[in-house]
Amino acid sequence: MWRPSLFLAAVLAVPSQALHFFIDGATQKCFFEELPKDTLVVGHYDAKIWDDNTKSYQTKPDVGVFITVEETFDNNHRVVAQRGSSSGRFTFSAADSGEHRVCVTPQNVQSGGGWLSGSSVHGTVKFTLDLAIGETSKIESTDKGKVDELVQKVRDLNSRLQDIRREQVFQREREAEFRDQSESTNARVVRWTMIQLVVLAVTCAWQLSHLRSFFIKQKLT
Repeated sequence: MWRPSLFLAAVLAVPSQALHFFIDGATQKCFFEELPKDTLVVGHYDAKIWDDNTKSYQTKPDVGVFITVEETFDNNHRVVAQRGSSSGRFTFSAADSGEHRVCVTPQNVQSGGGWLSGSSVHGTVKFTLDLAIGETSKIESTDKGKVDELVQKVRDLNSRLQDIRREQVFQREREAEFRDQSESTNARVVRWTMIQLVVLAVTCAWQLSHLRSFFIKQKLT
């Protein structure tokens, strides 16, 4: 008999090892994980249903999987609700420390892509799960291209930031040069104004002295 507690112990013991268990039709199976805050969880799964004709478990295109992850410590707040094909992956990060409930439910998929109720799945489902806790190295090769693309975008953004910083430094240098030229020009204007005032004062003094001498000579004073 399958026990969630035994499965949990196995997952905790070997979090990156593929495990499998059996589900009777569309029965929901859940297990619990105590996760620290900011822990990354990556799950890869594969569901196969028993085929009486081949006497083996086969992948059926009309069978999908509904996966939910809930924070039991936060009124069962659901952080993952994902419907997918019979095989795929799901990821989430623990927003806070506490117990998380991970549930999987086989569901039947209509030919048009819609989802039927879980009771339409008949037979025993062999569910394989590879759960990696706190690891980022288990990224599939198909995702490495996306990661490389994101890294390139970050590099491009950093390059643009460097260009903006260089432009800002250039503008500051131009502003400092313009300020120095303005201050120099203002200083020259002030000096020229002072010189003009001095010349005007000297001219006025000379004219007054000349007029006084003229009046004295003319015996007008």
